Amino acid sequence: MTKIFGYFEPKFSWLALPFAAVFFIFFVIPLFLTIIVSFWDYNDYSIIPDFIFDNYIYIFEGCFRLNTELCMTFKTYISTLYFCFLTWLITLVLGFLLAYFLAFYVTSLPVQIALFLICTIPFWTSNVIRMVSWIPLLGRHGLVNDVLMQLGLIKAPVEWFLYSEFSVILALVHLYTLFMIVPIFNSMMRIDKSIIEGAYDAGANEIQILSNIIIPLCKPGIVIGSIFVITVVMGDFITIGIMGGQQLASIGKVINTEMNYLQLPGAAANAVILLLITIIIIITMTKFIDIRREL
Repeated sequence: MTKIFGYFEPKFSWLALPFAAVFFIFFVIPLFLTIIVSFWDYNDYSIIPDFIFDNYIYIFEGCFRLNTELCMTFKTYISTLYFCFLTWLITLVLGFLLAYFLAFYVTSLPVQIALFLICTIPFWTSNVIRMVSWIPLLGRHGLVNDVLMQLGLIKAPVEWFLYSEFSVILALVHLYTLFMIVPIFNSMMRIDKSIIEGAYDAGANEIQILSNIIIPLCKPGIVIGSIFVITVVMGDFITIGIMGGQQLASIGKVINTEMNYLQLPGAAANAVILLLITIIIIITMTKFIDIRREL
């Protein structure tokens, strides 16, 4: 087998054609059409094929003036990145802890499988059903407020439990934590246990083993889980809309609203910008960590 620039030359395989066809039809073509439509013109009644930059100019109109407050576009993107960062951080901590427990504290394979299935049970239902299930719990007269008032911990119902940033983050974490658990757990199960035993024999404590062995070897799984969570949350609009009571902004909601009003070129332009931001985040993460060994 010949080498090209130090790597083995890949062989052509007919088995790759179906996957390439699916990738081309369901990703490349829609992306190409979205980019094209983002340069079209539109009015209240129709979409006009054209090649203009008005949609992008309109998105950032007034955003680069000095001595003024942030424009609505920047506020919306900052809000989206804020939800994305908090969701990523919380799911990373919870996902790592749960994966660590399953991989190193549960030694029985049947018990591991059973606990893993328990983690996946909520995902057997629709995202909307799982999300809406929080409403009767967190509402003004919901179960959580009732219990806290009966215990005497609060005198009046807590308003920010629902239709707030708290409820949005809670729902997003509930929906997407499993996306972080699976790749991290997979990375942990690939760690050679003899390395950990050797570290114990050398006098290392659990914190040292965690920081010097487990976390470095789990970095590819952490990055893959982060990619899953970030790409989903960046475009989410249903969760933010329902759990935020239609009061919180996100770029996904902007795109959805523009599509509802048939402002497809404007929605396409926002989608292209959102995609570029997401790609930059993903490239930045994969720049420092090689995830190919996990794929």
